[in-house]
Amino acid sequence: MKRRILAVAEGRFSPLKSKTANGAIAYLPGEVVGVVDSTKAGMTAQQVLGYGGEIPVLRNLEEGFRHQPTHMLIGIAPPGGRLPEVWRDLIRQSIKARLHILSGLHTILSDDAEFIELAREHDVSITDYRKISPESEVVAKGTWRNRKANVILTVGTDCNIGKMTTILEIQKDLVQRAVKSDFVATGQTGMMIRGRGIAVDSLIGDYIAGAIELEIDRSVAEGYEYILVEGQGALTHIGYSSVTMGLLHGTMSDAMILCHQPTRVKDDYGLVLPSLKSIIELHEGIVRFFRETKVIAIGLNSVGLTDEQSQEAADRITRETGLPAIDAFRFSPKKLTDAILNYFTTRDH
Repeated sequence: MKRRILAVAEGRFSPLKSKTANGAIAYLPGEVVGVVDSTKAGMTAQQVLGYGGEIPVLRNLEEGFRHQPTHMLIGIAPPGGRLPEVWRDLIRQSIKARLHILSGLHTILSDDAEFIELAREHDVSITDYRKISPESEVVAKGTWRNRKANVILTVGTDCNIGKMTTILEIQKDLVQRAVKSDFVATGQTGMMIRGRGIAVDSLIGDYIAGAIELEIDRSVAEGYEYILVEGQGALTHIGYSSVTMGLLHGTMSDAMILCHQPTRVKDDYGLVLPSLKSIIELHEGIVRFFRETKVIAIGLNSVGLTDEQSQEAADRITRETGLPAIDAFRFSPKKLTDAILNYFTTRDH
């Protein structure tokens, strides 16, 4: 069955506040049939996000049902990941309309007695991307020491800054170049796009590194030569630094791509973001205790900038760091992909 997804992002549909809906629109072409947000009803995804074409923004679920969806996607990732109480009725309505539910929330809907009964009654499934299977609850073994593939991790100067988007664009480019590469999803949106992965922010802290190591080992066993891991959080973010540290130790990446938004000066705690040079040194230093690694390029999130301003920011950052920089989603990931291939070609010879 081809999915027809109705994404619900009530009051939040925007470039930065509805990243699950946005990810589906960008990377599941033809699957999203509408977005519910009464505050932007009548607009299109293109008008709100700058991409997505004529996907309509709808006033309510009833308008959405007219587009014959098969699935309802909770299209937001609120701080803390809990289900807003006012959304329970939206889920009830969707199940009663026989829509399968896709959720990336920390609130596990498939463990909710009311939703379980409704889903059974109406013969629909509930997919919780953040539900952890027992096999992922493992401690890291250090398998990177014998790894035969090249692993690249995205890291960031802040949270919600384009780590998934940047690595997905690079992976598409590698596939087009006939390079055998895999995308390892570490969050709910990436898992929805890839069809597998592990939501690292739902794991017990002791298991973060082990779970992502397991996912990488799986890709290595399947014969992928380049394994691109989606980053999470930020080392310098008070609230979400722990998942970043777990990913750094679990991936033990051969190289990193640093993601940055040129217009963002402070994080959501009001703390000034660190300089690019210091954040590069921080990430390289943490991994260097175990092995040599490098930040080899910078992926930009230039939301709010014109094309010309984005290019100017990229040029300025390249002068500052000596690294190639580009907004891979807006323009092309070629600079970043070239940096990866050149780095490994030079390193291996």
